[in-house]
Amino acid sequence: MKFISNLKRIAGYLLTPVLLLFVFVQYANAQTDTAEAFKGKIGKTFSESKEWWPEKKHAPKGAPNVVLFLIDDAGYGTSSAFGGLMQTPTLDSLANHGLRYTNFHTTAICGPTRAALLTGRNHHSVHMGYFNYSALGFPGYDARMPFDKATIAQILHENHYNTFAVGKYHLTPLNEITSAGPFDRWPTGQGFDHFFGWHLGHTDQYHPNLYEDNQVADIEPNTKHVSTLLADKAIKYIANQRSANPDNPFFLYFATGAIHAPHQADKKFIDQYKGKFDKGWDWYREEVFARQKKLGIIPVNAILPDRDPTIPAWDSLTPDQKKLYSKHMEVYAAMLTQADYEFGRIVNYLKETGQLDNTIILAMIGDNGSSHSTPNGSFNGHINSLPGKEQVAAALKHADEFGTSSSEMDAPSGWTQATNTPFRLWKADANSEGGTHNPLIIFYPQGIKEKGIRDQYSHIIDIAPTIVDLTGTTVPDVINGYKQKPFDGSSLVYSIKDSAAASRHTIQYYELRGKRAIYKDGWKAEVYHQTGTDFANDVWELYNLNTDFNERIDLAKKDTEKLKELVDLFDHEAKKYNVYPLIDGSQDGGIGGRKRSAFGFSDKIVLYPGVDQFLSYSGPQLSKQSFSITAQVDAYSKNDQGVLYANGGDFDGLSLFVKDGKFQVAHNTGTIVKYLESKPLPEGKLNLRFELHYIAPKAKADAPNAVPGQKAKANLNENAGTESIYVNDLKVAEREIVAGEIKYIGGYIDAIDVGQDLNSAVSDRYKIPFKFTGNLKNITIEYK
Repeated sequence: MKFISNLKRIAGYLLTPVLLLFVFVQYANAQTDTAEAFKGKIGKTFSESKEWWPEKKHAPKGAPNVVLFLIDDAGYGTSSAFGGLMQTPTLDSLANHGLRYTNFHTTAICGPTRAALLTGRNHHSVHMGYFNYSALGFPGYDARMPFDKATIAQILHENHYNTFAVGKYHLTPLNEITSAGPFDRWPTGQGFDHFFGWHLGHTDQYHPNLYEDNQVADIEPNTKHVSTLLADKAIKYIANQRSANPDNPFFLYFATGAIHAPHQADKKFIDQYKGKFDKGWDWYREEVFARQKKLGIIPVNAILPDRDPTIPAWDSLTPDQKKLYSKHMEVYAAMLTQADYEFGRIVNYLKETGQLDNTIILAMIGDNGSSHSTPNGSFNGHINSLPGKEQVAAALKHADEFGTSSSEMDAPSGWTQATNTPFRLWKADANSEGGTHNPLIIFYPQGIKEKGIRDQYSHIIDIAPTIVDLTGTTVPDVINGYKQKPFDGSSLVYSIKDSAAASRHTIQYYELRGKRAIYKDGWKAEVYHQTGTDFANDVWELYNLNTDFNERIDLAKKDTEKLKELVDLFDHEAKKYNVYPLIDGSQDGGIGGRKRSAFGFSDKIVLYPGVDQFLSYSGPQLSKQSFSITAQVDAYSKNDQGVLYANGGDFDGLSLFVKDGKFQVAHNTGTIVKYLESKPLPEGKLNLRFELHYIAPKAKADAPNAVPGQKAKANLNENAGTESIYVNDLKVAEREIVAGEIKYIGGYIDAIDVGQDLNSAVSDRYKIPFKFTGNLKNITIEYK
């Protein structure tokens, strides 16, 4: 036996190099197979040799260009193309010369919808169960889109399309959005040749946080609306492609910031709507509902649901409320009209260059329903913090600034509900048609023979398969070394060819923050889950959309068997697509947070002058904990000045700067700025430190607005600690702060800068970028 054992060991030693050689040969052959073999001739001299070049690859002959146009936060009743009173002549024209899809659906919120759109898979299936800045360590929620479910951009790129993305992306993991990458989940790593846009959910329309490809794009000083900037860049990309590579088609993904807050628009578009909405939101709902029936995009026997019980009747409002709310709606509508105009420039360019007839345009009017805002709308954070009755008068004092770069606006909830006509509820209500039912337009002159209306059920995951089908492209088995999994959605080409065809997408789940639903063959079961409450107490509703398309009549008690069938089906689909565990927002620690940033839980962070801007939620997180920020300055002289560190902008933020020979700190809370400052600084080497000693305010469960079962909120005026500044370890100023001031990471429409303040200024004591003119060695952030 020992002899046999030794013989096996010797055989193993002999076989090992043979096996290694076999593996090497197989690998070498595989590498040779991936590159075309040389077909020329190699001689000793040039005259004895023959040149050979690989043939240039092309897309399928006659393959069309593809344009995806995605509008943000637009309900079914916004655009005039679907009966709304926001004028969109470009979309109207595309719809009139193409197809209106009246039964199209999204996921109810932006990031998940975009993930599903680009991949053709359900949002939990590609790990985007909610936002990238609310990621949790579960497969359906970690915001790390898997490489075996490639984007439509990667698929078209493999089929020799040039690919471009402009506008909102919102899919890259937070901790990867820095100039150090990795970049494989950035747009350029997910199939796009070029990207020009922003990474988070919204941005200021005049001072946007832009990136081009993998770099921060500093466009300041800027006066152009971001929709104009996006259209300019898209046309440039197309012009470059048309000039340099005219034999191949292109794919353009245009994701506008309209009409997500902040609502801002050029004056000429706002002026078009002066006085147009003075009749109010009840009139708007009735008018739009009638227009939708006339267009044939809702059933002729449809009934308009009651106004949401949280919305007052327009006639019950005061004159000042009506004046304020009407002004809000003028800006809201102007923003969409401007986006439509800018997209129209792209359509006109395609027409002028002879490309429009062979271009597929898929325009989605909303990645979800209109947003559920606040009763009075928003102008800035300070006014929002006032008691409700004071907000109206305070906002009206700024009426001339509405829609400008000085505003951070969102429309009142009465208007956003009205723009969801004919449905109930709002964005993020994934259980409801009001959150998920959006218009789709498909325009393709060479591919659509029968124009008009299509009523087949469809979902955002059907778009990518439809593009593959219409373009005649193929999905490679392997992309970037990853074997690809099939689409979850199905092509809509059958419905393009036959308006009477039966729906092929017959089952679809919805889930977002615990609000969930399941659709099957026109029936729908749904749950409106209240954040922070026990899932076991949720009550399911049941609707027959075949006869009640806008969910007015709950049949749950009448048809318990159908309800059970659908609830069981939801459970099956949830397990299949990574929906579990259910998460409603009370478990994830809120937006951002140290665990999601690029720096994680590092106790000490050192930043150096010249570093690119960090997005607020990707950079060092400063909220609700004690910390210090120290600027080390060498050889300071009395003429040196500028920003040392800035976080945020003119609506919220924190800035450490030197001016007039003093170390100053500006703390901006909703445009109200409080200051700390030193006496004149000595020359030489300086350590300038800002320090927060944080005291967590006590939550009050017995507050008048407390919701049973939900986490109580602190009083915003309760003490939350002290802010201090030090010069060379000597405390020179201090002040107490309250809970309402603790938001150092402001709304994420601005970012974090070292040695300057880009985009917009935290303080009006300086103008951007106010670069520090002295010798700043570094910025050190330490958590206490």
